[in-house]
Amino acid sequence: MKKFSVFTILLCLMFILTACGMTSDVTEPENITTEAQPTDSVLADDGVVDIGLDDEDITVEAAASDTTHIDKDIVYYEEGKDFTYGEGSDEDAHSEEEALAHTVVHITKAGTYRLSGKLSKGQIAVDLGDSAKENPEAVVTLILDGVDITCEVAPAIIFYNVYECGSDDADTASKDVDTTLTGANVIIADGSENTVNGSYVAKIYKPDSIVLSADGASVEDASKLHKYDGAFYSKMSMNINGGEEGTGVLTINAENEGLDSELHLTINGGIININSGNDGINTNEDGVSVTTVNGGVLNIKVTGETGEGDGIDSNGWLVINGGEVKAQACSTSADAGIDSDMGIHINGGTVVASGSMLDRFEDGGQNYVVFNLRQSLSDTEELSIKNSSDEAVATLFIENDCSVIVYSSSDLTDDTYTLYSGEEQVAVGSEGMAGGPGMPGMAPPDGAFRH
Repeated sequence: MKKFSVFTILLCLMFILTACGMTSDVTEPENITTEAQPTDSVLADDGVVDIGLDDEDITVEAAASDTTHIDKDIVYYEEGKDFTYGEGSDEDAHSEEEALAHTVVHITKAGTYRLSGKLSKGQIAVDLGDSAKENPEAVVTLILDGVDITCEVAPAIIFYNVYECGSDDADTASKDVDTTLTGANVIIADGSENTVNGSYVAKIYKPDSIVLSADGASVEDASKLHKYDGAFYSKMSMNINGGEEGTGVLTINAENEGLDSELHLTINGGIININSGNDGINTNEDGVSVTTVNGGVLNIKVTGETGEGDGIDSNGWLVINGGEVKAQACSTSADAGIDSDMGIHINGGTVVASGSMLDRFEDGGQNYVVFNLRQSLSDTEELSIKNSSDEAVATLFIENDCSVIVYSSSDLTDDTYTLYSGEEQVAVGSEGMAGGPGMPGMAPPDGAFRH
């Protein structure tokens, strides 16, 4: 198994430093028993805990029994429940037999853990306890170094309780957040290929919170016990980082949403491919969450099995400062490649976003152009953008049907841009339109240029 030196690990962790903020208990399902399996414990010389997943007999190499353990206690949406259990449908439910086929590798102490190997039916669950949210030392870093994890009933990787450096106070919320100190961190190791195939958990009610209607036939109010929409999920703010070279690959294949955080998400590096049935990325605290892209390569394709889905969906702000972002919304729904309730700010990087809607843009530090197409493009179109001198400034490959395309890069100037499919003009840009907010759900004139 490949090992990192202390120096290398320190360099990798520097990618995390890019204060949060502005500056629950996890209950096991009733029908799952907890039966610990033996572990072969090994501590890496450099202080990084090696977790080697072995699919043949589902064993794990870990640091010590008080650091990790293995159980059959996955949180999932149970079949056969009535309307007082939760909001899931029959399609969201799973049997006890399906759940028990999964092995949960629990990480219960702060530290850095390198994951490698294959787990065909299982989950990595990070939970440092109820008090971790308030403890700045409750920090876990997962180094993905050649993992292949599949979970058919819940997220394949989930952070439950670690330190949360941010605040969910909407009155003080801002697009400018720094998630440096947060407790959920991921490093995609250089040269590694990592695959996460995950499902989701529909909303399950806290039993003692349910308020029924007068006739007892429906739930009028209830608090959430569990709801985890993403294949790769964090209840706390999360950082995704690459290695020194940024060559590591993480592929997320999701039944529902892909990469989710309940508060903030910051992507600093690595190559991330997301194929999702619904939103590719979702940060879901209304009016508060910030999705920030500082670097790396991000390829998102919403495959649309759920019938909807934005490429990136932030319930607060979306801020792109660098990197390469390609985000394709669901082909058959009124969704956007990039979507944000509080505003989209593009300050750098290269962005290609396609869908059928244009969401709210705010002034940023980089030019962008919007092409509002007269008719939807077919699958797998190769497009080119040319300036007024008929010089190609970009080649785009669009796989999903779309009628709105947003493009931004440092190469754009105050010029007129035209979108071509082969030799055919698809949309023509207008020169020198003033920057400013775009109205949600409305596209400007064909090819409107903004800065």
